[in-house]
Amino acid sequence: MATLQVSNLLCSSSSSSLPLSRPRKGVQATIQVPKLKIQTPHYFNLPKLPITRNEPTTAINQQKELKTNNINYHSIRDDDRDETSNSTVTAELYMIMEAVAERVEMHTNIGEQRNNWNTLLLNSINAITITAATMTGLAASTGVIMGSSSSSALLALKLSSTLLYSAATGMLLVMNKIQPSQLAEEQRNAARLLKQLHEQIQTKLSLSTPTQMDVKQAMEKVLALDKAYPLPLLGGVMIEKFPNAVEPAIWWPQQQQQQQEQKKFINGKQQVEKNGWSSRLEKEMKDIVEVLKTKDIEEYVRLSKMVLKINKILAISGPLLTGIGALSSAFVGSSSHGSAAVLFGVVAGALATVVNTLEHGGQVGMVFEMYRACAGSFQLLEETIESTLKEREVEKRENGELFEMKVALQLGRSLSELRNLAAGSSSSSPKDVKDTTSIEFASKLF
Repeated sequence: MATLQVSNLLCSSSSSSLPLSRPRKGVQATIQVPKLKIQTPHYFNLPKLPITRNEPTTAINQQKELKTNNINYHSIRDDDRDETSNSTVTAELYMIMEAVAERVEMHTNIGEQRNNWNTLLLNSINAITITAATMTGLAASTGVIMGSSSSSALLALKLSSTLLYSAATGMLLVMNKIQPSQLAEEQRNAARLLKQLHEQIQTKLSLSTPTQMDVKQAMEKVLALDKAYPLPLLGGVMIEKFPNAVEPAIWWPQQQQQQQEQKKFINGKQQVEKNGWSSRLEKEMKDIVEVLKTKDIEEYVRLSKMVLKINKILAISGPLLTGIGALSSAFVGSSSHGSAAVLFGVVAGALATVVNTLEHGGQVGMVFEMYRACAGSFQLLEETIESTLKEREVEKRENGELFEMKVALQLGRSLSELRNLAAGSSSSSPKDVKDTTSIEFASKLF
């Protein structure tokens, strides 16, 4: 058999080398044998195997795919809605940031303008008052020298002095009513607080995903600042410069302190050291609130009342003295009241200059607003601590360690000093804290 295969191979090779020769039938049969080994049927049967296996479950798989696609479709639509709402909230916060930045620029420019008002009006009124007093003295000297009260020089000096005193009186009434130094301080406070709000919104956008509640709170804070520090001076919008009752300045929305107060503890007890909060830290914050109420806020309200009384006295004395000077200058040179008129005219002008310099040069109105704003900042800190402690679910509070550090920084203290202050205040009863002067103030900044 092997010899036969060898002979067949030799014959096939010889036949391929001789194409013109006609092969024999035996050789042709041996050549057709390899055709039986072609694997064409096996090649085409390979992909049919998985098709035959999947034929019974095709409908079930199609139904599963439809359900999966439907779920994916709805989830994609929900994700799109979330992304759209988040982008809208972000755009709204950026719009509020732009409005806040514009308000900062407005309050800064108007504050500089009103500070210039204070300087220019003070210098002008003092110059007018000194000039009027000088003319009163010159009128008296002219009357003595000429010996006649009807001379034209004496009449001109008397009339000029009276007009200058009257102009100074009118300008002082307006200046004391609006208190330019206090207006400038209001605008400086507004610019500072708006910058702080701008930074808070920017931090919110940088560190977390904003929500619609963040937009609402930002809008309320902006509107509260607009109400607390108005720009116009007419229409009854301006802050009362001489209020009957002195209260701390309020520039935050009052709804901030009206949070959910009736929430219960989880399982009836609050867990210790949860979200940075503990019973020790809560007691410490309550002690700080007590010190703020009985020491800092009370002291700055007292100072505000004292400065307000001084400002009222000066505001009344200035126009009154210039009015006396205007009235006295009209009788200069008369035979009956000439000497007294000169005395009151010159002295009233000098005293009016001193009073105006003390009131507006010393910026007593600005000092009053500064004390009122300090009391307001302490009251805001007090309400922030109280509203945080009223939140019963500790997870919803700000982190306790961060909150303690924020309070310490706002009071200008280190953490150890803050804890020592709370420990010192808790050693006495609330009644003793009000009566004693040994407890130090909570703030070291003001």
